[in-house]
Amino acid sequence: MNAVLLRRAVLGLFLLALALAPAFGGDFTITLLNYIGLYSLVALGLVLLTGVAGLTSFGQAAFVGVGAYTTAILTTRFGISPWLGLPAALAATAVVALILGWLTLRLSGHYLALGTIAWGISLSYVFGNVQGLGGFNGIPEVPSLSIPGYKFETTRQYFYLIWLVTLLALASIVGLLDSRPGRAIRALRNPVMAESFGIDTARLKIWVFLYAALLAGVAGWLHAHYLRFVNPGPFGLGYSLEYLFMIVVGGAGHVWGAIAGAALITGLKTWLQGILPKLLGSSGQFETIVFGILIVLLLQYASDGLMPWLDRLLPRRKVSRAPAEAKALGQAAFPARGSVILEVEDAQKAFGGLMAVNGLGFQIKAGEILGLIGPNGAGKSTMFNLITGLLPMSGGQVRFQGERLDGLPARAIVGRGIARTFQHVHLRPAMSVIENVAIGATRRGRKGMVSAALRLERAEERQILFEAARQVRRVGLAEHMDDAVGSLALGQQRIVEIARALAADPVLLLLDEPAAGLRHQEKQALAALLRGLRDQGMAILLVEHDIAFVMGLVDRLVVMDFGEKIAEGPPERVRRDPKVIEAYLGSAGTGP
Repeated sequence: MNAVLLRRAVLGLFLLALALAPAFGGDFTITLLNYIGLYSLVALGLVLLTGVAGLTSFGQAAFVGVGAYTTAILTTRFGISPWLGLPAALAATAVVALILGWLTLRLSGHYLALGTIAWGISLSYVFGNVQGLGGFNGIPEVPSLSIPGYKFETTRQYFYLIWLVTLLALASIVGLLDSRPGRAIRALRNPVMAESFGIDTARLKIWVFLYAALLAGVAGWLHAHYLRFVNPGPFGLGYSLEYLFMIVVGGAGHVWGAIAGAALITGLKTWLQGILPKLLGSSGQFETIVFGILIVLLLQYASDGLMPWLDRLLPRRKVSRAPAEAKALGQAAFPARGSVILEVEDAQKAFGGLMAVNGLGFQIKAGEILGLIGPNGAGKSTMFNLITGLLPMSGGQVRFQGERLDGLPARAIVGRGIARTFQHVHLRPAMSVIENVAIGATRRGRKGMVSAALRLERAEERQILFEAARQVRRVGLAEHMDDAVGSLALGQQRIVEIARALAADPVLLLLDEPAAGLRHQEKQALAALLRGLRDQGMAILLVEHDIAFVMGLVDRLVVMDFGEKIAEGPPERVRRDPKVIEAYLGSAGTGP
């Protein structure tokens, strides 16, 4: 059986087992599966938020509580239909998530984690102590769900509803991640790169945070009407930690890992709670100790979680993501050859008392390759960051086609027609070459997260992947199209960065040491590519330490030393400049 059929068979068996569970499983088994479904809903949001976007949250259980308490209060005290309680629960969850996201997502690292712990504890305290929420006794007699002619009352009747919602949520996240917004979410782990290709990272973090919170809110709504009782217990920090355990054990970056982790954690805890009292007596919570030991042992042997381990057991056939055909994306028109498109005037950048760039000025014309060279620490990469908006200028101006760029964020500058590579490679190693290159075309698409989750942007997705594949072939990496970028050599990764920059459809291309790590023939191919781009009318600003490569390629040179320009002009004149020889070239400047 080939890889695709085998995986489809496994998926089919899983869905068949779910469909037949109420007919053959006992009440205990169905109840356990219902809890696994509810927990999976929350864990799915955490896979997106923490596993993919890299934003750790210890407060998801609190969002479950917001959804549960909202519908419980509306249905028990105001007689509102539980089905109207769903949009109300989602609205309340959204308001809370937007406020908390705005406050905490400005933080990063352990500060973000501590921030989510703080508001998670605060909300659980609210549920138990605010008058009108039932205190620790909770809210009883929450009405069950019903539709005309059918009432959800038993565990088996709720089973299909819970798992239908869970599988729909899973399908939405799979669709989202297989899209332009999904690639942007995966790029959030590298915010410098993401911003450089048009991704508003602050806004996208809020959207991802909201998405995860809403899934938790849906779980809370189901929880309230399934159990018909709400109290603060399931919405505290301990449950938030369990949700994180679920995705870590299942495989944090894998969507199906949410279900695998929820099933393992819930099943293991239930089994231990049943067997340990018989072995060790009823006093003490021995299951917590044994549970912790077993989880540590599991992660010792499957440190990436269950799903990566299962992936290795199930063979996967490599399927190309490159569409055979698609409507081409629109292309920007190049300015008239020889016209000045970039002007840097008296650029300055100070880091405390250090002037990294001091009064630098130069111009770039359409259809020209300008080399920016100098010794290490001269300020070349800093100048790149000033042009592309990654660093604010301390003084001076940068104008692109008559418009001032200084003061604009990086995501706005790439939209003007400037794209770049980096001195140190900024790629997502686990993503394929074509997916990394497609990040460059992010700003060229328009469909959002909702369209992606519902798979309404397939035509646009084909266009973007078609463009990405075109650029991969253009730079000579067609045979690596669907390979993981992390499996390529460093020199090849630099070429991938060039393809990604070209996918942004620039009229000015900034290349930071693109030839580093390339062999002689690869350098020759790169030089031919850059000459071809120049001949088409593209302007290129090149930082490179390989003097032979630079001298045979560029039209003009600007030489920097200690943040200042010490020479500018044609390569042959610059290489014989005494100041350049002394500061940088040495004996290399006197050769033939």
